[in-house]
Amino acid sequence: MRFIAIIALYFLFVLCSSPVSAQGELKPLEGYSPQIGNMVFMMEDLKSRITEQVKDLDQSQTDFLYDANANSIGSLLMHLVSTEVYYQLGTLEGIDWTEEELRTLEMAGELNPRVKEMLIGKPIDYYLDLWTKVREKSLAGLKTKDDEWFASNLEEGINYHYVWYHVMEHSANHMGQIATIMNRLPK
Repeated sequence: MRFIAIIALYFLFVLCSSPVSAQGELKPLEGYSPQIGNMVFMMEDLKSRITEQVKDLDQSQTDFLYDANANSIGSLLMHLVSTEVYYQLGTLEGIDWTEEELRTLEMAGELNPRVKEMLIGKPIDYYLDLWTKVREKSLAGLKTKDDEWFASNLEEGINYHYVWYHVMEHSANHMGQIATIMNRLPK
């Protein structure tokens, strides 16, 4: 019995004295300036985690509404795409929506009953593929920028870093909503 207690204490000591990192390290991605690289790492991590959560959903799960006021997983993904395109165009390209983008994306900026109805019936891959295309364009644009640009103001009181932080934290917020919906899916 004494031997087991000594072994247990040894493992407790080793465990407590070792630096433990459950998730890894946040490091700037190569090809980007340091601050932008950190933001890109976080954005890509969240996109990967959301994608992993939803990639195998069938149509009924993608469109599922747990009550009349809820959003579907599909509509939340479209909302993330729409938000990223909005900030991508405004910060990386300095332009407004094209007519095509207005038709396909702007409507998801506001998740109201009309928009939710328009998004029913699209498979999960529709949203994930669209998000991937949008993200590729964001990443290509961010590669052309540097940390001086990132810290500069888009307008008084709002810098580019904050805008892209908003895109990232927006994903984190909706990842939680998606997890809640996933927990309420019919079994």
